[in-house]
Amino acid sequence: MESQTLKQRKKPAGEETRDLGSTEDHPGGHIKHSGGVQLLRLLGAALFFISTCCTIVVTQFVGVPLYCINRNWYYAYMALTKQSFGVAVTFFTHRWAPSVIKISGDASVEGQLRKTPDGRFECNFPERLIMVANHQIYSDWLYLWWVAYTNQPSMHGHIYILLKESLKRIPIIGWGMQFYGFIFMARKMETDRPRMAHRLKVLKEVHSGPMSGTKGLDPMWLLLFPEGTNISRNTLRRSKEFAEKQRLKNTEHTVLPRGTGMYFCLTELDGTVDYVYDCTVAYEGVQRGEFGEEVYTLQSIYLQGRPPPSISMYWRCFAVKDIPIKSQPEFEDWLRDRWHEKDKLMEQYLVTGSFPGFPPAIQNNETNGVRKEAFVESKPRLAFWWEVGYIYLPLATYALLLNLVWKFWLMAAHVRKVTDLGGSTQ
Repeated sequence: MESQTLKQRKKPAGEETRDLGSTEDHPGGHIKHSGGVQLLRLLGAALFFISTCCTIVVTQFVGVPLYCINRNWYYAYMALTKQSFGVAVTFFTHRWAPSVIKISGDASVEGQLRKTPDGRFECNFPERLIMVANHQIYSDWLYLWWVAYTNQPSMHGHIYILLKESLKRIPIIGWGMQFYGFIFMARKMETDRPRMAHRLKVLKEVHSGPMSGTKGLDPMWLLLFPEGTNISRNTLRRSKEFAEKQRLKNTEHTVLPRGTGMYFCLTELDGTVDYVYDCTVAYEGVQRGEFGEEVYTLQSIYLQGRPPPSISMYWRCFAVKDIPIKSQPEFEDWLRDRWHEKDKLMEQYLVTGSFPGFPPAIQNNETNGVRKEAFVESKPRLAFWWEVGYIYLPLATYALLLNLVWKFWLMAAHVRKVTDLGGSTQ
């Protein structure tokens, strides 16, 4: 039975095409919701997401004057709004796309992964790091932001993402991402270099705001996707053409990374960040020759109730002092080597259905001196359901204060009117 399964997973691309629209072939199983329920789910998801984004953006605009008053307080305030969005995406994922997350790592993250008594995942990564990942589908960043939420201390208010410039033009969402301090790239280094230099300069400045504690460098998780885009038939073809043109070894399950942006970040932040954390992501049910964006669409995940049965993450850590950042060609060779290792990890996943497991990576994982589990399995969810209320709390507080000011003003106006009438009568 096991050999049959392995043989099936090794099936060459194009040999057999699944009908992903059917109940039998889709890895998420049968469609769980009728058309009417899907419409209600769409309305509910849209209402929650749009109201949340609008609330956060209005909260951000209210805080803009802080930039002129005290920069440290301004950055701390915007970090709080970013926390709100991290809470929102965690709640949204748990409510509309509840997949199991299966997490493991190698010896470099020993003791940094754990499962809480109530079944939640927590990690213990540094407060300042650069995070890189392969890009499978558009929702990758949601799960990585959730990982930031699980960190001890939580880092979902200090995550920064490099992303394409066109996203900042999206109404409301794009405005919010600009307030978050995300770095938008036109993918032309002559244009991107001054923008990146400005944003990275802020990230290596010493601050003393309430989110920083004592005076020093602010917490920072800088998320990069060195592939530049998610893997698809088109991007994989272009990657192969690039490898042939440059006479490079190609990858089968990932897109060859372009190291210019990451190299610039590492050199600009040199001395202020010590680690690069690498995550290899894979989605259950995506077979050889298939692509995540074809298997898991927004409709199938959020409306039909067919999210990935599980999502696997494999974590590694690299010390910046061991990365050749003095020479860009050497760095790009180093980065490609890491991506070839990712490709082997993805191959193992396709064959066995799992990444490697290293039991010492998991805290509190011993019974009578024997390591038990090599993986942490959990679902994205909030530690406390009422954290969602924090999203709306600042705006509700402002509304309450404005209401009180308005009432006091009316009361004062009434007192003046009575006084004036009394004076005129005398």
